[in-house]
Amino acid sequence: MSIAPHIRSIARGLGRARALTRAEAEEAMTEVLEGRAAPEAVGALLMVLRLRGETADEITGFTAAVRTHLSTWAGIGAALDWPSYAAGRTRGLPWFLLSAKLLAKAGHPVLLHGRNGTDAALRAHLGTLGVSTAHTPEEAKRALATDGIAYAPLDALSPRLETLLALRTDLGLRSCINTLCRVANPAAAPVTLQGVFHPPYRVLQEAACAALGDSAMMVIKGGGGEFERFVGKSTACYGFLDGGDAIPPAPALDTSLHRLADLPDDPAHLPALWAGTWDHATVRATVTGTAALGLLALGAAATHAEAHAQACHFWTHRHAALAA
Repeated sequence: MSIAPHIRSIARGLGRARALTRAEAEEAMTEVLEGRAAPEAVGALLMVLRLRGETADEITGFTAAVRTHLSTWAGIGAALDWPSYAAGRTRGLPWFLLSAKLLAKAGHPVLLHGRNGTDAALRAHLGTLGVSTAHTPEEAKRALATDGIAYAPLDALSPRLETLLALRTDLGLRSCINTLCRVANPAAAPVTLQGVFHPPYRVLQEAACAALGDSAMMVIKGGGGEFERFVGKSTACYGFLDGGDAIPPAPALDTSLHRLADLPDDPAHLPALWAGTWDHATVRATVTGTAALGLLALGAAATHAEAHAQACHFWTHRHAALAA
């Protein structure tokens, strides 16, 4: 099957073009992911949508195809899906790794997955923090059972998605693949935490997760597009909790912070903060504040205040045995 009919639908011209239905979008992306679409057609599809802007039905259909494509990763035991596709571009150290580790330590298994440029900005810190890199679903399942946390690079999840995301270099523009990676939820975790750099995309991410049956999701405009709370001001939280409830904004935790770049950037500080051999109040607030948003999304706390109190408690006792 060719995706030409779908390209014709979205690119006929003024007054004749139309958006794809959810079913058509799923069919088109399935062809792309299975390698049956010509490279020129893939570029045309992505760039026409980039120019026009994707609809919620299109993103939902594309996401359904991506999740089917990644279905071998489902059921590995993750409670929390944590996509990471921006670290190292416009931000400093990935302090959110400590937040994810804290939630895992508290009994909520976390699957991190991503492609962060060369991945050096993220992968360079995994070993020092005791986070395993999983190249297969079996490796991820073992790591989650043992440590409660694992990182799956996109090239391990899907070489095809990796290739599609890398088209940004050739096309000069981001495409909907960036959005799809964030909502892919390869482990079929009930809860997903997502960051965005461009706020309009959060509407599409929320719509896709809701339509595809995720129990809860939270999306924020985080540092460099990652799910990391900027504690210097109130954080708008989008998405839905289990039961469909909207999420109120999270209050500022440290108004002395004016820019993300003001935080320390010595890589040695990441493991040192966890070990307790170095401390920084604002960095600690970033870690616990981000973890608190995860606890709220997981339903472990009913309010921001309760979630933050729990996160601080878990941080204080992070070297003891914790339970969800």
